[in-house]
Amino acid sequence: MTGTLGLIGAGMIGGTLARQAVARGMEVVLSNSRGADSLAELVAELGPRARAATPAEAARAGDLVVATVPLHALDQLPADALAGRIVIDTMNYYPQRDRAIGELDSNSVTSSERVQRELPGARVVKAFNSISFFNLANAARPSGAPDRSALPIAGDDVEAKAAVVELLDVLGFDAVDTGSLADSWRSEPGTPVYVQPYLPGTPPEGAGQEEALRWLHENPGEPVTAARVRELVAEAVRGKAGGVLPGGF
Repeated sequence: MTGTLGLIGAGMIGGTLARQAVARGMEVVLSNSRGADSLAELVAELGPRARAATPAEAARAGDLVVATVPLHALDQLPADALAGRIVIDTMNYYPQRDRAIGELDSNSVTSSERVQRELPGARVVKAFNSISFFNLANAARPSGAPDRSALPIAGDDVEAKAAVVELLDVLGFDAVDTGSLADSWRSEPGTPVYVQPYLPGTPPEGAGQEEALRWLHENPGEPVTAARVRELVAEAVRGKAGGVLPGGF
């Protein structure tokens, strides 16, 4: 896959996806709420395939656009600029960060259905929300590798999902289609496929946060195959929405 990946949000997940995309020959256009100047260091690291822009510019430039901001900032996404775009929703609901959202707490809608409602002209696909940023970096493998992991995706638009499957393949992951945006709760916080399966285990006893993160970065753990993702998704039981924001993830 060639082309341009637009990113709205350049934190842990956004920055990791930008690095992977550039390493695989894609162009990236980065943006955040703090302005292009705040991204100068990351753009310099990424090199000539990267540039910083406003969220609206990143939305218009991207063949695919990653929305990776806190869920409470959903209303800050440039809905007009995202109309007609494939938008990859990495967002999760964490009440202690996002404040209580009644329709999510009652399971009336999933967080991704809410994203689609706020971006009515976009083609929303849920992806990259169930893996930590360090596993996103260290678990990527070439297509066909025996130790390749898979990630769940969900969406209502078949063509949009196919494009996201292609992107995942380029970035080093297989994909498992878990259904519609209404089904996307199956990869939300608290479900069996969320984060834990991709971890290599428990950091060494007595390790501080910095040491624990370094250990996690250096130890990708066992691959989570597509078959295993399907099993974990099938095991999911819908409970109270939202999760506890994991430290360092």
